[in-house]
Amino acid sequence: IGKRSIMKFSYNKLWKLLIDRNMNKGDLQKLIETGPSTISRMGRNEPVRLEILGRICERLNCNLEDIIEYERGKQDV
Repeated sequence: IGKRSIMKFSYNKLWKLLIDRNMNKGDLQKLIETGPSTISRMGRNEPVRLEILGRICERLNCNLEDIIEYERGKQDV
């Protein structure tokens, strides 16, 4: 049986950026005009649409690599 790559995203950089700017997740939700489910997915390190990530970068004046990291893992299927 082969192995399958599991995608894992980390938004730790985003949360640190929010802290540095004295913002919380609610502030981010309002800033990017999204629903609470999107913020919850990010809180669980789950993927979100690129449109959302683009809005975050635009409104926080940062780059994608400033808010998200991708980690590749292997898991037996």
